[in-house]
Amino acid sequence: MERLDTELLLAHVLNKPRSYLYAHPETKLSAKQQKKFTELLTRRKNGEPIAYILGHKEFYSLILAVNQHVLIPRPETELLVDLILNKFPATTNINLADLGTGSGAIAIAIAKHRPNWQIFAIDKSRNALKVAKNNAQNLNIKNIQFLHEDWCCRGDRQVALNRQVTRPNIIVSNPPYIAERDLQPSFEPNMALAGGIDGLRHIKTIIKQAKNTLKPNGLLFLEHSFDQAKQIQNLMAKHKYTKITTHKDLADHDRVTVGATLAVALNKIV
Repeated sequence: MERLDTELLLAHVLNKPRSYLYAHPETKLSAKQQKKFTELLTRRKNGEPIAYILGHKEFYSLILAVNQHVLIPRPETELLVDLILNKFPATTNINLADLGTGSGAIAIAIAKHRPNWQIFAIDKSRNALKVAKNNAQNLNIKNIQFLHEDWCCRGDRQVALNRQVTRPNIIVSNPPYIAERDLQPSFEPNMALAGGIDGLRHIKTIIKQAKNTLKPNGLLFLEHSFDQAKQIQNLMAKHKYTKITTHKDLADHDRVTVGATLAVALNKIV
């Protein structure tokens, strides 16, 4: 186990910042604290993510509560937030939908920096929505509406998002995109990871639904695996998206692909 993990767990048991360990190396644990520390070390040695043990994870300089019902936010997902904030200044009025919001990381980070935008955080897991709502409340975020939906739709025929909210200018999603062959045993929820045989099952659904949900000239931002960019570009082109662009993360991996809907919507919402 890494020294950092050990220090984080020890600081957690002491209810002190990690810097306290270096400032007070003489500190001794009580019997109760030692028991708790041993339990946490065992959980970490058994592979449980440190974020679940601590109960929180930092994302975009925000501390978010996480548990086994939500995916742990990744640093590379901050690229989605950067792209949107850099493209649309605070003076714009935007409706944005975050599909598969999980802990609410993307929606909350954007809402924090764009308090005049209307954000819709959507997930089909009620347990995940509960985590996201609590995070928004704890961070005093007021401009997010939480919806229990399956991507853009409720059921196979109804585009529920269009019936509940103003059509969004932006749809953003970090959907499950791991192919079945690449899935590994994980403490994280399978529904937040598994993307079907080729990893594109949910991405195909979102691309298809989003073109009927976005406003004309709306933008779809999709996070994906490093090796899926070309397939996603082709899928977007097939569904008549324009201005299709892929952006690289800090590790120089293809990470986010963006496409725009046509100026005149071609498909009637069903």
